[in-house]
Amino acid sequence: MKVAFQGEAGAYSELAVFGYFGSVETLPCESFDAVFDAVVSKKCELALIPIENSLAGSIHQNYDLLLRHNLYIVGEYLLRVRHCLIAIPGVQKKEITKAISHPQALGQCADYLRTHGIKAEQVYDTAGSVKILKESGARDVAAIASRRAAELYGMEILEEGIEDNPENYTRFLAIQHETKMPEGEAKTSIVFTLKNVPGALFKALSVFALRDIDLTKIESRPLQGKPWEYLFYIDFIGATYEETTKRALDHLGEYALMLRVLGSYPRFKG
Repeated sequence: MKVAFQGEAGAYSELAVFGYFGSVETLPCESFDAVFDAVVSKKCELALIPIENSLAGSIHQNYDLLLRHNLYIVGEYLLRVRHCLIAIPGVQKKEITKAISHPQALGQCADYLRTHGIKAEQVYDTAGSVKILKESGARDVAAIASRRAAELYGMEILEEGIEDNPENYTRFLAIQHETKMPEGEAKTSIVFTLKNVPGALFKALSVFALRDIDLTKIESRPLQGKPWEYLFYIDFIGATYEETTKRALDHLGEYALMLRVLGSYPRFKG
């Protein structure tokens, strides 16, 4: 099995791949578009994409890409993100004046960097920042990335767990060509559009409330080409083969202009 992810080897997305799938071959991709293209073109069987972070919120680009491609969500995984301050071997922490990393990682360590008087500079990827640092050889620069990234590039960890909030988790979704019916407790992800009329969203959400279906996430995204109209992404507990879910989706179909099931998949238990 080959699984695509965004970033360099050692990125948090690759850690999530190994955590979810075990020992598999990975395909690093430069962008999220490239990740989806790798699955569509069948360069790999699956991909694992981040969809939201407990501190930084949703990864909006991946919501848009889920709609654009005819792929299905077949699993989810939660990764505890633990950031490390990484430097050239032999460098001491007092020498560091600048830290480079992905913007989200820098934001999650903002208080730490401010307290230590370290300037932040954005680069394209967490693991990529370690690669850049190794190639530059700069002794006054540190990278912020995972322990695995430091080990892969032969670098030194000056401090581990520098994130400002320890409750830092990223939720990932596994995607592939074919839908897959889950066993046990499941979640389902859908996307739909509504007429822009009073009470439309209330009526749409009521189809779940009337059946005691637990909504775990709702996200709105602009509908491209139609200013001030929106797509609604919803995650809820249940699978499409369950009668209650079927009735709810049929009911929602009476209000929705467009309704698409993105997948039913096992709920991550941790």
